Amino acid sequence: MLATAVIESARVIGLARLPPKKFQPFELDTFGLGAVVRAAVKKGAARCLIGIGGSATNDAGFGLARALGWIFLDRHGNQITRWTQLDLLATVQPPRRTRWFAHLIVAVDVRNPLLGARGCSRVYGPQKGLTPEDFSHAEGCLRRLAAVLKQRLHRDHARKAGAGAAGGLGFGLASFLGAQLRPGFGLFARKAKLNQHLRRADLVITGEGAMDASTFMGKGAGEIARRCLKLKIPCIGLAGQISSHRKNLFTAQHSLTELTSAENARRRPAHWLERLAARVAKDWRA
Repeated sequence: MLATAVIESARVIGLARLPPKKFQPFELDTFGLGAVVRAAVKKGAARCLIGIGGSATNDAGFGLARALGWIFLDRHGNQITRWTQLDLLATVQPPRRTRWFAHLIVAVDVRNPLLGARGCSRVYGPQKGLTPEDFSHAEGCLRRLAAVLKQRLHRDHARKAGAGAAGGLGFGLASFLGAQLRPGFGLFARKAKLNQHLRRADLVITGEGAMDASTFMGKGAGEIARRCLKLKIPCIGLAGQISSHRKNLFTAQHSLTELTSAENARRRPAHWLERLAARVAKDWRA
Protein backbone atom coordinates (compact mmCIF):
# COMPACT_ATOMS: atom_id res chain seq x y z
CA MET A 1 0.00 0.00 0.00
CA LEU A 2 1.31 3.44 -0.92
CA ALA A 3 2.06 5.65 2.08
CA THR A 4 -0.07 8.80 2.23
CA ALA A 5 0.95 12.10 3.80
CA VAL A 6 -1.76 14.43 5.12
CA ILE A 7 -0.61 18.03 5.49
CA GLU A 8 -2.63 20.85 7.02
CA SER A 9 -1.08 24.03 5.66
CA ALA A 10 -2.60 26.23 8.37
CA ARG A 11 -0.37 24.47 10.91
CA VAL A 12 2.63 25.78 8.99
CA ILE A 13 1.61 29.12 7.45
CA GLY A 14 -1.70 29.84 9.16
CA LEU A 15 -2.95 33.13 10.55
CA ALA A 16 -3.36 31.41 13.91
CA ARG A 17 0.43 30.98 14.04
CA LEU A 18 0.92 34.75 14.23
CA PRO A 19 0.78 36.92 17.35
CA PRO A 20 -2.55 38.80 17.63
CA LYS A 21 -2.85 41.63 15.11
CA LYS A 22 0.71 41.03 13.84
CA PHE A 23 -0.13 40.57 10.16
CA GLN A 24 2.85 40.63 7.79
CA PRO A 25 1.54 39.76 4.33
CA PHE A 26 4.52 41.29 2.52
CA GLU A 27 7.10 39.61 4.77
CA LEU A 28 5.69 36.07 4.84
CA ASP A 29 5.56 33.37 2.18
CA THR A 30 4.94 29.64 1.82
CA PHE A 31 8.59 28.48 1.94
CA GLY A 32 7.99 26.48 5.12
CA LEU A 33 5.26 24.46 3.46
CA GLY A 34 7.76 23.42 0.79
CA ALA A 35 10.03 22.12 3.55
CA VAL A 36 7.16 20.02 4.90
CA VAL A 37 6.56 18.56 1.41
CA ARG A 38 10.22 17.58 1.24
CA ALA A 39 10.01 15.97 4.68
CA ALA A 40 6.93 13.96 3.67
CA VAL A 41 8.71 12.63 0.58
CA LYS A 42 11.78 11.78 2.66
CA LYS A 43 9.55 9.76 4.99
CA GLY A 44 8.40 7.71 2.01
CA ALA A 45 5.02 9.26 1.16
CA ALA A 46 3.94 8.51 -2.40
CA ARG A 47 0.52 10.15 -2.11
CA CYS A 48 -0.42 13.38 -0.42
CA LEU A 49 -3.52 15.24 0.66
CA ILE A 50 -2.96 18.91 1.51
CA GLY A 51 -5.61 21.00 3.20
CA ILE A 52 -5.31 24.71 2.48
CA GLY A 53 -7.12 27.65 4.02
CA GLY A 54 -6.63 30.15 6.81
CA SER A 55 -3.17 31.12 5.58
CA ALA A 56 -1.24 34.22 6.58
CA THR A 57 0.31 34.41 3.11
CA ASN A 58 -0.58 35.88 -0.27
CA ASP A 59 2.29 34.66 -2.46
CA ALA A 60 0.50 32.17 -4.77
CA GLY A 61 2.89 29.42 -3.70
CA PHE A 62 6.04 31.36 -4.64
CA GLY A 63 7.84 30.44 -1.40
CA LEU A 64 6.78 26.80 -1.72
CA ALA A 65 8.24 26.69 -5.22
CA ARG A 66 11.54 28.19 -4.08
CA ALA A 67 11.79 25.59 -1.32
CA LEU A 68 11.40 22.89 -3.98
CA GLY A 69 14.13 24.29 -6.20
CA TRP A 70 12.35 26.66 -8.58
CA ILE A 71 14.32 29.76 -9.56
CA PHE A 72 12.69 33.08 -10.44
CA LEU A 73 14.65 35.66 -12.43
CA ASP A 74 14.13 39.26 -13.51
CA ARG A 75 15.13 40.52 -16.96
CA HIS A 76 18.70 41.14 -15.78
CA GLY A 77 19.12 37.56 -14.60
CA ASN A 78 18.89 38.46 -10.92
CA GLN A 79 17.10 36.04 -8.63
CA ILE A 80 13.80 37.17 -7.13
CA THR A 81 13.57 36.06 -3.50
CA ARG A 82 10.47 37.95 -2.34
CA TRP A 83 6.99 37.58 -3.78
CA THR A 84 6.56 41.34 -3.69
CA GLN A 85 9.19 41.54 -6.46
CA LEU A 86 7.27 39.27 -8.82
CA ASP A 87 6.10 42.23 -10.87
CA LEU A 88 9.70 42.21 -12.21
CA LEU A 89 9.58 38.51 -13.14
CA ALA A 90 10.93 37.66 -16.59
CA THR A 91 11.44 33.90 -16.50
CA VAL A 92 11.33 30.84 -14.26
CA GLN A 93 13.64 27.84 -14.12
CA PRO A 94 12.08 24.56 -12.97
CA PRO A 95 14.16 22.18 -10.83
CA ARG A 96 15.20 18.76 -12.07
CA ARG A 97 12.49 17.20 -9.98
CA THR A 98 8.99 18.53 -10.57
CA ARG A 99 6.93 15.46 -9.60
CA TRP A 100 7.00 14.79 -5.87
CA PHE A 101 4.01 12.47 -5.40
CA ALA A 102 2.27 9.87 -7.52
CA HIS A 103 -1.01 11.49 -6.46
CA LEU A 104 -1.45 14.94 -4.95
CA ILE A 105 -4.90 16.18 -3.97
CA VAL A 106 -5.46 19.66 -2.56
CA ALA A 107 -8.56 20.29 -0.48
CA VAL A 108 -9.62 23.91 -1.06
CA ASP A 109 -12.14 25.69 1.13
CA VAL A 110 -13.25 28.28 -1.44
CA ARG A 111 -13.84 28.44 -5.21
CA ASN A 112 -12.17 31.77 -5.94
CA PRO A 113 -9.82 32.24 -8.91
CA LEU A 114 -6.36 33.70 -8.40
CA LEU A 115 -6.99 37.16 -9.83
CA GLY A 116 -9.64 39.83 -10.21
CA ALA A 117 -12.47 41.11 -8.05
CA ARG A 118 -13.01 37.63 -6.57
CA GLY A 119 -9.31 36.80 -6.43
CA CYS A 120 -7.25 36.11 -3.34
CA SER A 121 -5.73 39.58 -2.85
CA ARG A 122 -9.00 41.53 -2.86
CA VAL A 123 -11.27 39.03 -1.13
CA TYR A 124 -8.99 37.47 1.47
CA GLY A 125 -6.07 39.90 1.53
CA PRO A 126 -7.68 42.16 4.17
CA GLN A 127 -7.82 39.19 6.58
CA LYS A 128 -4.05 38.93 6.23
CA GLY A 129 -3.30 42.63 6.59
CA LEU A 130 -3.54 43.92 3.02
CA THR A 131 -5.18 47.32 2.68
CA PRO A 132 -7.05 48.61 -0.40
CA GLU A 133 -3.92 50.64 -1.22
CA ASP A 134 -1.97 47.34 -1.42
CA PHE A 135 -4.33 45.56 -3.80
CA SER A 136 -2.89 46.90 -7.03
CA HIS A 137 0.70 45.90 -6.25
CA ALA A 138 -0.24 42.51 -4.79
CA GLU A 139 -2.47 41.72 -7.75
CA GLY A 140 0.19 42.91 -10.20
CA CYS A 141 2.78 40.56 -8.70
CA LEU A 142 0.53 37.52 -8.90
CA ARG A 143 -0.73 38.46 -12.35
CA ARG A 144 2.84 38.62 -13.62
CA LEU A 145 3.64 35.23 -12.07
CA ALA A 146 0.61 33.66 -13.75
CA ALA A 147 1.46 35.26 -17.11
CA VAL A 148 5.08 34.05 -17.09
CA LEU A 149 4.13 30.51 -16.10
CA LYS A 150 1.55 30.44 -18.89
CA GLN A 151 3.91 31.90 -21.48
CA ARG A 152 7.07 29.98 -20.57
CA LEU A 153 5.75 26.65 -19.29
CA HIS A 154 2.17 26.54 -20.63
CA ARG A 155 0.80 26.17 -17.11
CA ASP A 156 -2.46 28.06 -16.99
CA HIS A 157 -4.26 27.60 -13.66
CA ALA A 158 -5.16 31.16 -12.62
CA ARG A 159 -8.85 30.76 -13.47
CA LYS A 160 -9.32 27.38 -11.82
CA ALA A 161 -11.90 27.20 -9.04
CA GLY A 162 -9.89 27.25 -5.84
CA ALA A 163 -6.76 28.79 -7.37
CA GLY A 164 -7.24 31.78 -5.06
CA ALA A 165 -7.54 29.67 -1.91
CA ALA A 166 -5.03 30.37 0.89
CA GLY A 167 -3.53 33.45 -0.74
CA GLY A 168 -3.23 31.77 -4.14
CA LEU A 169 -1.66 28.60 -2.75
CA GLY A 170 -4.16 26.56 -4.75
CA PHE A 171 -2.71 28.10 -7.90
CA GLY A 172 0.85 27.43 -6.72
CA LEU A 173 0.26 23.77 -5.89
CA ALA A 174 -1.41 23.20 -9.25
CA SER A 175 1.32 25.07 -11.14
CA PHE A 176 4.45 23.86 -9.37
CA LEU A 177 3.45 20.37 -8.20
CA GLY A 178 0.73 19.37 -10.66
CA ALA A 179 -1.84 19.06 -7.88
CA GLN A 180 -5.52 18.39 -8.44
CA LEU A 181 -7.76 20.91 -6.68
CA ARG A 182 -10.84 19.46 -5.01
CA PRO A 183 -13.52 21.12 -2.85
CA GLY A 184 -12.40 20.40 0.71
CA PHE A 185 -15.90 20.25 2.07
CA GLY A 186 -16.86 17.54 -0.42
CA LEU A 187 -13.86 15.43 0.59
CA PHE A 188 -14.72 15.83 4.25
CA ALA A 189 -18.42 15.12 3.70
CA ARG A 190 -17.70 11.86 1.88
CA LYS A 191 -15.13 10.64 4.40
CA ALA A 192 -17.34 11.56 7.37
CA LYS A 193 -20.56 10.24 5.73
CA LEU A 194 -22.06 13.62 6.56
CA ASN A 195 -25.40 13.15 4.81
CA GLN A 196 -26.11 10.03 6.86
CA HIS A 197 -25.55 11.99 10.07
CA LEU A 198 -27.63 14.94 8.87
CA ARG A 199 -30.62 12.75 8.05
CA ARG A 200 -30.75 11.71 11.72
CA ALA A 201 -30.60 15.29 12.97
CA ASP A 202 -33.49 17.47 14.16
CA LEU A 203 -31.35 20.60 14.28
CA VAL A 204 -27.85 21.50 13.06
CA ILE A 205 -25.63 24.19 14.59
CA THR A 206 -22.57 25.32 12.70
CA GLY A 207 -20.34 28.39 12.64
CA GLU A 208 -17.02 30.13 12.11
CA GLY A 209 -15.12 33.16 13.29
CA ALA A 210 -16.63 35.60 10.81
CA MET A 211 -19.58 34.97 8.54
CA ASP A 212 -19.10 37.13 5.47
CA ALA A 213 -19.37 36.78 1.71
CA SER A 214 -16.58 34.19 1.69
CA THR A 215 -18.65 31.90 3.92
CA PHE A 216 -20.83 31.19 0.90
CA MET A 217 -17.99 30.60 -1.56
CA GLY A 218 -17.38 26.98 -0.50
CA LYS A 219 -16.50 27.21 3.18
CA GLY A 220 -17.77 24.61 5.62
CA ALA A 221 -20.45 26.61 7.43
CA GLY A 222 -22.08 27.75 4.21
CA GLU A 223 -21.95 24.27 2.64
CA ILE A 224 -23.48 22.65 5.72
CA ALA A 225 -26.29 25.20 5.58
CA ARG A 226 -26.89 24.35 1.92
CA ARG A 227 -27.13 20.64 2.67
CA CYS A 228 -29.49 21.27 5.56
CA LEU A 229 -31.72 23.37 3.32
CA LYS A 230 -31.83 20.59 0.74
CA LEU A 231 -32.72 18.05 3.44
CA LYS A 232 -35.21 20.47 5.09
CA ILE A 233 -33.33 20.46 8.40
CA PRO A 234 -33.21 23.66 10.50
CA CYS A 235 -29.68 25.12 10.62
CA ILE A 236 -28.40 27.81 13.00
CA GLY A 237 -25.17 29.66 12.28
CA LEU A 238 -23.06 31.09 15.12
CA ALA A 239 -20.12 33.42 14.54
CA GLY A 240 -17.89 35.97 16.14
CA GLN A 241 -19.11 38.58 13.70
CA ILE A 242 -21.63 38.51 10.85
CA SER A 243 -21.48 40.81 7.84
CA SER A 244 -23.50 38.66 5.44
CA HIS A 245 -26.91 37.33 6.48
CA ARG A 246 -28.42 34.57 4.36
CA LYS A 247 -31.94 33.94 5.59
CA ASN A 248 -32.52 31.76 2.55
CA LEU A 249 -29.89 29.31 3.87
CA PHE A 250 -29.82 29.60 7.65
CA THR A 251 -32.87 29.27 9.86
CA ALA A 252 -31.13 31.86 12.06
CA GLN A 253 -27.71 33.50 12.42
CA HIS A 254 -26.31 34.93 15.64
CA SER A 255 -23.00 36.56 16.53
CA LEU A 256 -21.01 37.20 19.68
CA THR A 257 -21.26 40.91 18.91
CA GLU A 258 -24.94 40.71 19.81
CA LEU A 259 -23.73 40.34 23.41
CA THR A 260 -20.47 42.27 23.55
CA SER A 261 -17.94 44.23 21.52
CA ALA A 262 -15.80 42.59 18.85
CA GLU A 263 -12.72 43.27 20.97
CA ASN A 264 -14.21 41.56 24.02
CA ALA A 265 -15.37 38.65 21.86
CA ARG A 266 -11.84 38.09 20.54
CA ARG A 267 -10.40 38.35 24.04
CA ARG A 268 -12.74 35.77 25.60
CA PRO A 269 -14.39 33.81 22.76
CA ALA A 270 -15.29 30.69 24.79
CA HIS A 271 -16.92 32.78 27.52
CA TRP A 272 -19.14 34.68 25.09
CA LEU A 273 -19.89 31.68 22.87
CA GLU A 274 -21.23 29.78 25.87
CA ARG A 275 -23.56 32.65 26.68
CA LEU A 276 -24.66 33.10 23.10
CA ALA A 277 -25.41 29.39 22.75
CA ALA A 278 -27.45 29.43 25.96
CA ARG A 279 -29.50 32.37 24.74
CA VAL A 280 -30.11 30.83 21.32
CA ALA A 281 -31.10 27.51 22.93
CA LYS A 282 -33.56 29.29 25.20
CA ASP A 283 -35.11 31.14 22.26
CA TRP A 284 -35.25 27.94 20.20
CA ARG A 285 -37.08 26.02 22.95
CA ALA A 286 -39.53 28.87 23.32
